[in-house]
Amino acid sequence: MTPILGTRLGQQCRPSLACWSSCTPIARRNSASWQAPPSLWYDLSVADKPSKERKTKATPRATPPPLPQRRPPPLPPHRAAATSEPRAAKVLSKPPLVPQVTTLWEYPSQHYGDREQGSQHYRGATPSYVIWNVVHRFTQPQALVLDPFCGSGTTIDVCHDLNRRALGFDLAPSRPEIRLADARSLPVKQASVDLVFMDPPYADNLTYSDDARCIGKLKPDGRYQRAMRLVLTEASRVLRPGGVLAIYVCDVFHKERGLFPLGFELFTLAQEWLHPIDIVSVVRHNRTLSLGNYRKAADEGNFYLRGFNYLLLFRKVGPRKPLSVL
Repeated sequence: MTPILGTRLGQQCRPSLACWSSCTPIARRNSASWQAPPSLWYDLSVADKPSKERKTKATPRATPPPLPQRRPPPLPPHRAAATSEPRAAKVLSKPPLVPQVTTLWEYPSQHYGDREQGSQHYRGATPSYVIWNVVHRFTQPQALVLDPFCGSGTTIDVCHDLNRRALGFDLAPSRPEIRLADARSLPVKQASVDLVFMDPPYADNLTYSDDARCIGKLKPDGRYQRAMRLVLTEASRVLRPGGVLAIYVCDVFHKERGLFPLGFELFTLAQEWLHPIDIVSVVRHNRTLSLGNYRKAADEGNFYLRGFNYLLLFRKVGPRKPLSVL
């Protein structure tokens, strides 16, 4: 008799895993069964008897030896010493202030130290690293510094850190230290200021104030340039001989209107009264420069995003003949 695995007299057998692995399928008319090779045939009447009456005994499967455990290589002495004690929490700190010595500046963050200068929430805030470098290089302690577009007061805070006196004016004062005044008509005595630092509106690029006098409402079609000529005239008036004017400005580009080179235009206007010291390029870290949609639009539209600001530096030496009249 050739028994079929798992069927005899209506009984169910429970073959081992080794038995199933050796079985081969056989086809029947309405079903499929599995047939074991001859070496695994057995009689269920014998298999159900106690083990001592069995003719053969199952051979236990050999257990494979365990894999050897790999030990990690020893750490170098300097790392072993560092890991012998619990690691201290990493403290993030801003880079130290360093006076710049080239005409290419890149500030690491908007503010220095462990607190803000001005407010990071103010639109168009000037990087305090830039103001610090200008004030540190061109003034002495107790010098008088004026900012006619003071915004959130970054220049005032930097001057306090450097032991300089500060005057801040704006058409929309944001704090008590900033006085209400138009940059074209300042309530300041003639030849009384050591340094004028200004970060004016870049034409109508941003909205700063609802005041109708705001220069940020003027388009760069000649109206903005004429207003800034009056601002530069007033800056020259309040500067003492030997004083320094610093203008932080950026060009403006509109896809419909084209490029407006405000840096070149303000540089030309300031030469009517002041002698140029130098021109510095400051790398911009505007958030929009890293956004994919802005970069894609510039690539597909064949134009460039503004990647730097001008820092135009002038000194008041003596009267100069006007170069042009707008």
